Amino acid sequence: MEISRIESTEFSYPLENVGSDDGFNLVYDSDSTTDRHLFAIEIHTDEGLTGEFVGGNSPAFAQINEIADYLIGKDPLRRERLWSEMKRGLRKYDRMGIGPVDIALWDLAGKRYDAPIHELLGSYRSRLPAYASTYHADDNGGLDSPDAYADFAEECLERGFPGFKIHGWGGSDERRDIDREIETVHAVGERVGDEMDLMLDPACEYETFGDALDVGRACDEEEFYWYEDPYRDGGISQYAYRKLRQQIDTPLLQTEHVRGLESHTDFLRNDATDFLRADPAYDAGITGAMKIAHMAEGFGVDVEIHSPGPAQRHCMAAIRNANYYEMALVHPDCENTTPPVYEGDYADDLDAIDEDGTVPVPDGPGLGVEYDWDYIEGNRIGGRTYE
Repeated sequence: MEISRIESTEFSYPLENVGSDDGFNLVYDSDSTTDRHLFAIEIHTDEGLTGEFVGGNSPAFAQINEIADYLIGKDPLRRERLWSEMKRGLRKYDRMGIGPVDIALWDLAGKRYDAPIHELLGSYRSRLPAYASTYHADDNGGLDSPDAYADFAEECLERGFPGFKIHGWGGSDERRDIDREIETVHAVGERVGDEMDLMLDPACEYETFGDALDVGRACDEEEFYWYEDPYRDGGISQYAYRKLRQQIDTPLLQTEHVRGLESHTDFLRNDATDFLRADPAYDAGITGAMKIAHMAEGFGVDVEIHSPGPAQRHCMAAIRNANYYEMALVHPDCENTTPPVYEGDYADDLDAIDEDGTVPVPDGPGLGVEYDWDYIEGNRIGGRTYE
């Protein structure tokens, strides 16, 4: 079997009641609609099998342009060899272009063997505990106060979520929101801290080590489960996070913005984090994410899968040392950011969990989902074919 053609499609879809703050964060805004762009990839073979994946950003698909010609004519089942060659070929870049290709190759393999990806990886579980991961704070009547976050955390608890993660205000050069951030940590902790695992992800908003330290000590008081990417180093400074770990008790979760197996290993070996992050779309595909998970297992450390999606579910289903599936981004007044491209009953939203707070793992061949290609093509704004 050989790869005969690769097709990429860029499409758009609307997010109703969603705008942006004065930075780069998506926030609730009843007066706005945001057009979001996403990509899809199809890897065709001379035997008629096609591997598919919907997800990925513009930089990732720009990198596919660098490796697509190499892939034409290759055996798609030799994923490990292809992964290694793509990694070398993209050595001058962050290698995010590997992710969509590798996921599509795993989808193709599952279809070839009539098995879900998690079964090919070695299934460990079939239900995934999920936490509610919020939109960022706004000043538009949504998540606009510490009490609003506490109210939403209580709603998520009543829905059955065992965990709740805050994406808050952070900081800016125009105003200081650290006080509101600390108040939110306390408000949510006092309201539901005895009944839920709580997390905080500032998404690299804090401007100083002092701010990160102040908020971290508030997390200590409320016994947060983890504290993630606090300040403006971009989440990549091993020295800085090792110093932060020495000053607070709340476990750190790092490496969402660190690319590659070796960099993840170094971050952990140098005592710069307690939990690791991995994402099949960001970290060189399912192959790359599983390498990170197995490395972390060797250190006795947990790896938390970033963001929702079918590939993420298959990875987590095959990983023992993982705790939570991230249901992101959720809000009491607007839909989450998942594109409307799934046929059937697959969903990533507030209603997707069962009474035990878990989501299922797709059990069909490959990724186990059917994409709505009519929708994707109907909202197409670009793409490319390689053959």
